Amino acid sequence: MAGRKLLGEILVETAGITPEQVQRGIQLQQKKKVRIGEALVSLGFATPENVVKALCLQNGLRFVNLETPKARPPEEILAAVPRELVEELRVVPVARDRTGTLLVALDDPVNLGALDALRFRAGVESVAVLATPEGVRKALSEYYGIGEKRSAAAEAAAASQSDLDGEEGPVVRLVEAIITDALRGRASDIHIEPFATRVRVRYRIDGYCQEVAGPPKDIQGPLTSRIKLMARMDIAEKRKPQDGRIVLAIDNREIDLRVSVMPAYHGESIVMRILDKEKGLVSLTDLGFEGEDYERFGRLIKRPNGLFLVTGPTGSGKTTSLYAALKELNRPDVKILTAEDPVEYYLSGVNQCPVRAPIGLTFARILRSMLRQAPNIILVGEIRDKETAEIAVQAALTGHLVFSTLHTNDSPSALTRLVDMGVKPFLVSTAVMAIMAQRLVRKLCPECRQPHAPSPSEMRAVGLTASMLEGHTLFRAGGCDACRSTGYKGRVGLFELFEMDSRIRELCFKGAGTLKLREQARLSGGLVSLQEDGVRKVLSGTTTIDEVLSATAENRTEAA
Repeated sequence: MAGRKLLGEILVETAGITPEQVQRGIQLQQKKKVRIGEALVSLGFATPENVVKALCLQNGLRFVNLETPKARPPEEILAAVPRELVEELRVVPVARDRTGTLLVALDDPVNLGALDALRFRAGVESVAVLATPEGVRKALSEYYGIGEKRSAAAEAAAASQSDLDGEEGPVVRLVEAIITDALRGRASDIHIEPFATRVRVRYRIDGYCQEVAGPPKDIQGPLTSRIKLMARMDIAEKRKPQDGRIVLAIDNREIDLRVSVMPAYHGESIVMRILDKEKGLVSLTDLGFEGEDYERFGRLIKRPNGLFLVTGPTGSGKTTSLYAALKELNRPDVKILTAEDPVEYYLSGVNQCPVRAPIGLTFARILRSMLRQAPNIILVGEIRDKETAEIAVQAALTGHLVFSTLHTNDSPSALTRLVDMGVKPFLVSTAVMAIMAQRLVRKLCPECRQPHAPSPSEMRAVGLTASMLEGHTLFRAGGCDACRSTGYKGRVGLFELFEMDSRIRELCFKGAGTLKLREQARLSGGLVSLQEDGVRKVLSGTTTIDEVLSATAENRTEAA
């Protein structure tokens, strides 16, 4: 079947391209990290229409030509999709078929998820047809006024940067080298910061920024412009913050970069958040769950209903833990819906909806819509206000399993936080089934860690005793090429799993404080504190006392 053929093979059959030209396109594709269709068009071997028609054959879709002069679609067709969604999803309603289903033009079959978004967020049943990117651009501009002509300054700026797009442009190679080096160095973020006489480049690795060699100051402008072009930002706008996205294929895997540009005193500061789709979705054991905690967590997330909260500061891995839970629960017979800000990793088989506050698509609004979609499991990226909290609690009480995150220091504090938000105590005590607090600590590099005898003060700080040390060897950080001389490589979680029982529910209903709730949890539920879990990982040689202390300093009093 043609749909199963490679795009290059279809173009050989339908567009008169030779196999040799396809090979040249593949070489350019690998070199510039673009798609094969884009490569063949840039080489002049195919037209955009050739490529789109071949994609239609490959994916079993119809082609529509939006570039030829023709009558504007009726207003009722254009009004079938809200303008905000048209702009966000880059879709163009063109007609209705005999059954009344809306035909929606896309410029990329990869964007077929837009149909799910239209159904979920606007109640619109639609079928995809394909058009050329230029056709979609013109239609958006003509029908909706979206992406109209850029200012003369923007056009001039784009023209002045045209040399950056050359295959061998030094700035192109520099940007690619920065991103590739960061990815291979396990960085989560790239920071490009302008100063008076230099440009500083730093990678955030295992939660800590590490400076690397930066580019010369005189190419700061071209470097910034190149990144903004890749992220589809306005390169002429230098006074306002901008956000964008870059999708690249590096080392044969797709990498998603969330780009933020902010004006600073000496130029524009850039931060690129690296979302590695292959490494971002990890299993529960990879997170650092061990023994009884792993069994309890696995049992809790398989309950049919209730509210499961994950707490901790920003960057403590809360979302990663929830993704691990969803990955475990994702089966064909279970419907899972998520509301996220933003969607960081895509889970096959899960309906994920991004929050869009500017158009009124908030957590609360999405959550209300979700309940009409008859899901089994709901994930709410974060409970930020009373409205979201109340809807999440009601969903948990009406037969849904709800996962969410909350910003509190420890697990019992989440109960009092919900009450402080305005949720009635009896609802909190009934709906919440468990809370998990977590932190991330760096793991010792296995190549260079060194045996270490802790001092009495170190042992007292984390509650270690001489008897606990028997049969165990503690380690400290060394430094080698494998870990960039830091002594650490990778991170692992510290977890505090707080399970509700009848006595804790009664205390919560009566408005008991955090310390009383924690005390009862330790008596009845065997609560293991963050610091105690950290001690277990110190004794296993996974991390160091210093790392545990830095991550759990605010919890030492409560854990004592």
